[in-house]
Amino acid sequence: MTLAKPLAGGLPIGVGLVTEKVASAINYGDHGTTFEGGPLVCQAALTTLDKIQKPAFLPEVAKKGENFKQLLSAKLSGSKHVKEFRGIGLIVGIELDVPAGPLVDACLDAGVVVLTAGKGNVVRLVPPLISEKELEQAAEVIRDCLPALDAFRS
Repeated sequence: MTLAKPLAGGLPIGVGLVTEKVASAINYGDHGTTFEGGPLVCQAALTTLDKIQKPAFLPEVAKKGENFKQLLSAKLSGSKHVKEFRGIGLIVGIELDVPAGPLVDACLDAGVVVLTAGKGNVVRLVPPLISEKELEQAAEVIRDCLPALDAFRS
């Protein structure tokens, strides 16, 4: 199994996990990666692992994710282009009835980083571990950028 950026809180790292049988068949240097393990990113990974092992951490992320989806639903549900909100934890998708590109561009111009997913009609939100207030601000920016979708012609 491979692990990457989330392991080090977004810093570039790559890790391969193998069974004991596979480990016994490979030697140091048989496999490498561009971002395998400098001291800075390894410390970030250890810090990340310490944080996610705390019993309250994952339930808090799940709660923030649910709150974020509810907030987005409340602020964006009036848009004729928004079809569905979905996701797990703080990974949220907003399905649209038009390509998401104009909304993505408008959000980026307004300082909120979002991406497309799926067939290009889903806005993908993967915020860092930020406060409820910052999630509300992001939802407001997305709401304010929705008119960018009205210019789309199919």
